[in-house]
Amino acid sequence: MAPLKVGDSFPDGVKFEWAPITDSDPTACGRPQEYDASKEWKGKKVVLFSVPGAFTPGCQARHLPPYIEKISQFKSKGVDVVAVIASNDSWVMNAWGKVNGVKGDDILFLSDTKTFFSKEYGWPAGMGDRNGRWAMVFDNGKVTYAENEKSPGDVSVSGAEAVLSKL
Repeated sequence: MAPLKVGDSFPDGVKFEWAPITDSDPTACGRPQEYDASKEWKGKKVVLFSVPGAFTPGCQARHLPPYIEKISQFKSKGVDVVAVIASNDSWVMNAWGKVNGVKGDDILFLSDTKTFFSKEYGWPAGMGDRNGRWAMVFDNGKVTYAENEKSPGDVSVSGAEAVLSKL
């Protein structure tokens, strides 16, 4: 399928896998569960960004930290949910959030292994099964921002600053 573009509707049936962050110990996490994004994000403003992989150099050093640092700015602009997806399993995503000091559901760390959202509706990285590096904003079920990095090593149009500037 082609990537979603501004004006498109958020698709039905989008599900991710996740292990909610309930404590700060990265060596322990709960059972993975299904996260029904189509249901949970209905009527909300959502920032979704995709990374090639948890703990990878660009994702860990340049992509995720600004989202964590600016979470209050996202909330002040009416964002209900900030979520990151990668092709890693939900235990890895859970540990990645904990290692970076994320608590509760400030940022959702979702595993893109259910409906393969990046492949079906976003942009794959072109590096095997890895997700691409991109960002989308959904407001009340409509895409209001959708940008893909020209190179998987870049963090510009998918970064926190770029997304904040479009809210």
